[in-house]
Amino acid sequence: MWIAVPLLVVPWLLYNVVVLTGLMGGDPTLGADPALRQAVFSLPMASGVRWSVGVGDMVLFLGLIFLFFELLKSTSSQKVAIINHALSMILFVVCLVQFLLIPSFATSTFFLITIMVMLDVLAGFIVTIIAARKDLDFSGA
Repeated sequence: MWIAVPLLVVPWLLYNVVVLTGLMGGDPTLGADPALRQAVFSLPMASGVRWSVGVGDMVLFLGLIFLFFELLKSTSSQKVAIINHALSMILFVVCLVQFLLIPSFATSTFFLITIMVMLDVLAGFIVTIIAARKDLDFSGA
């Protein structure tokens, strides 16, 4: 049954933990951006500058990896895929409401997480519709 749970719930949950608990030392009066931009590590680049990777960057990177696996899961025609699509839609609605109504969620990082969830929802429904259409075409032959 765990296969029905959208993987993009993990970056959504991490964002919620970082922003709502102040885990990374963010000041609630300053918003979420300072906590998300706090550098986790930095790497020297060939150009001579240092590339700083923040908490928000790590959450987005994890989200992109999970989006890839969600897109692979959306090609499945198992019955559990319908539950996955429904849960992804619920997650998208929750993300959209948080982005529009809660000040700490009005960041570019959370906007991109919301877009990833939306792409998962769209991909799931589009793949399901195309697969159903092909099944219908072949059943008449």
